[in-house]
Amino acid sequence: MKNLDRITLNPDVMGGKPCIRGLRVTVGTIIGLLASGLSNEDILKMYPYLQHEDLIAALSYAAWRSEEVEVPLNTL
Repeated sequence: MKNLDRITLNPDVMGGKPCIRGLRVTVGTIIGLLASGLSNEDILKMYPYLQHEDLIAALSYAAWRSEEVEVPLNTL
């Protein structure tokens, strides 16, 4: 998927949670800030080492993850 190259998963960084470009900023942090009403500009001021494309990548990743379907195993 486009934009997911900015999302990294490393067990040594933030416990393996999806992060932005290997930085210690998780996708969940970005999504939580957006959900709480902060604007992209607000977030970029809080985290000046992030780029607008990082925020788009976080949204793309969250949208992709929300589309996953878990199918329970049949335990007959």
